[in-house]
Parts: sequence; structure tokens; C-alpha cells
Amino acid sequence: MPKALLLENIHPLAAQSLHDHGFEVETMKGALAEDELIEALEGVDLLGIRSKTTVTAKVLDARPTLTAIGCFCIGTNQVDLNHAGRRGVAVFNAPYSNTRSVVELVICDIICLMRRIPAHTHHLKHGLWDKTASGSHEVRGKTLGIIGYGNIGSQLSVLAEALGMRVVFYDLDEKLAMGNAQRCDTLNELLEQSDAVTIHVDGRKSNTGFFGEDEFAHMKQDAIFINCSRGFVADLDALKRHLDSGHLSGAAVDVFPVEPKKSGDPIVTPLADEDNMILTPHIGGSTLEAQEAIAQFVSQRLEDYWLKGSTMLSVNLPQITLSDYRGAARIAHLHANLPGILASVNQVLGEQGINISAQALGTEGDLGYVVTDVANKPDERTLDALASLTGTIRMRVIE
Repeated sequence: MPKALLLENIHPLAAQSLHDHGFEVETMKGALAEDELIEALEGVDLLGIRSKTTVTAKVLDARPTLTAIGCFCIGTNQVDLNHAGRRGVAVFNAPYSNTRSVVELVICDIICLMRRIPAHTHHLKHGLWDKTASGSHEVRGKTLGIIGYGNIGSQLSVLAEALGMRVVFYDLDEKLAMGNAQRCDTLNELLEQSDAVTIHVDGRKSNTGFFGEDEFAHMKQDAIFINCSRGFVADLDALKRHLDSGHLSGAAVDVFPVEPKKSGDPIVTPLADEDNMILTPHIGGSTLEAQEAIAQFVSQRLEDYWLKGSTMLSVNLPQITLSDYRGAARIAHLHANLPGILASVNQVLGEQGINISAQALGTEGDLGYVVTDVANKPDERTLDALASLTGTIRMRVIE
């Protein structure tokens, strides 16, 4: 029986789905360090993680039988994707499932900060009746600057406009503007006109320290700042200086440069004593609706890859969408993207008198992936010949 290991308190729907599809499933609440992960992966075929577990080249090399990794979240920067591809390990994520939850939290942050709800709450808890309109604003008519106009940024754009906000955005890639949103040619152009700035960039290493002293300095007087993307993107010490100086009127931070491995662990942040501040423990996508959707989506991708060889929406392998196999067996052959591999596969099958029922090929970058349905079950001699082809990374037989 194949085995799946699910870490970081992934929603139980994932474990149930994998169990229903024939997997032995082990679950753990927290994340694991590198050596702990290597030990836990003994005999494991599928691994499920969220954002706190890091799958390094060392982990992948130590457990060559690991077949696929499911990131039950949006980001995949916690996995060495290139090395996973070279080891023949498919990686999947959930790029859309928690988008709405993150967007709703950002909308909540904008309204609360504009109305200075955190500050009023803080004062009232300390016995101060602070009934005043000073510094409080409606969001209608204000300008929202969105940095990163992907799935989350674009949906946020639509909801913000529905609240009467004017939306501008900045993205390195060409993006279709939703509604009346306007693209900015430079980041500073966005910062200098936005009453609220929110970051929604991805986890690529080049975004480390992307938003620092210079960027905060270009923001409007009394603007608010929100980061629900990646903890390493924004300089929190610089943010604190601009809050303390009165330049910025408030901020909301959901992600931190260093985050605890599990719920209940302590955390220290320089922003803890700020007045108009919302601090949340990386819960942008943490709603029951989002976690259920993620569990269903990623477990389906893992099951389809294991049972069908389908790489649809894989983030590191050539994408092929496959239905149930036709014939006696399905041969999934992942290889280096070299000329003649497909011909070599077919030559081996032809020499062994094995007829092809259906075949699909996909290539991307340095990798190629050919999936062949055969009319009769291949013997060990045939499989050995296929596995010995130049450039072979991994071969699986599905039957």
C-alpha cells in the first residue's frame, strides 16, 4: 500500500481523500526540520506540506522513492523545485483556493485601519474613552495601490472598486486591468498617490527585502501599509520607524521574516506596541472554506498523478492532462529534454511487440514527459530497456 505523510495540520479532508484512494496516511500537526523530515519520509510516496516545512536538495537526495509533493498553500518557494524536477518528484500547489480568503482579510485590514479600529480598541481596553473622528476616514474615494497583480491582487482590485475605491497597481509582468484599475509604470508612481498600499508578490528569492526604507519614504503622508504576501519582502524595522515618526498612520502585517514552526510557539516582533496596528499570525488563507478547498484541490492533483500520471497544474514538470488509461498498463517516462527520446521509447516497445493504445508528450525547459498506454503488459526486460534509455530520470508503470 502506498503511503502519504501530511504535515502542518492539513485539513482532514485531504487525509480522507487519500485514504479513500488506497493510501496509508500519516498526519502530523507541526512542521519538521531537515533531518527530522528525512527520517519521517522513510517509505513515504507522497508528501503534503504547507509553508513552514522546507524540502531541500538534501531531503530529496536522501529519499529517492518520494514521488510527489503537495503544497497545501499558494507558495512553493519552500521546495527546491529545480532539484525536485531533476529527481523526478512532481510538485503541486493550490494557486486559487484561498484567494478569496486573503482578499477579504485585506479588505478588512483597510477598513479597520482607515477607521483606526485597532487604536480605538487598544485605548478602550486600557480604560480610555477615545470618541473622536480625528484620523478616521471612509474608504470610498481613497486610492488603493496594489503591488503584484496576480490572482489575489486582481480579485482585490474588483472588491476594492465595489467599495468605491480608486485602484492603481504595479506589476513587472503585463497584466489585464480589471474594471477601472490603472497600471503604474513605476513603483514610486504607485506609492506617491496611494492612501493604502498592499503587497501581493510571490516568493521568489529576488523579492527578499523588496520593500524597505526607500519605498516607505515614498509613501504618502498618513498612508497605511499592508503585507499579506511573504514575510521576507518588507523591512519591519523600517516600517516601525515610519509609524513612530507619524509618517504612516497604520499598518497590517500577516507574515513575518521568521515564523514559528507550529501554533502556540512564541514570536517576537518590533511592531507589537504600535498603536494603529493589526498583527495576524499568517492567517490570510486560514478560513475553513479555504482550507477545505485546498485540501480537495491538492489531494486531487496528487491522486491524479499517482493513479493516472497526470501532471496538470504541476509547478515543476511538463503539464499533461490525462484520463484513465486505456489498455493493459500506462508507462510514465520522465526524462531530460533531449532529441529522440520519444522515438527511442517507441522503438523499445516495437521491438518487444507491444502495441501503443495512446500516447502523450510534454516538454518544458530541461524536462520531457511521455506517457504511453500499451495494449499488453510490458515484461521486466522491456521496463529495464526503457529505464536504461539515455536521459531517463524516472519511470513508473501504472496498472
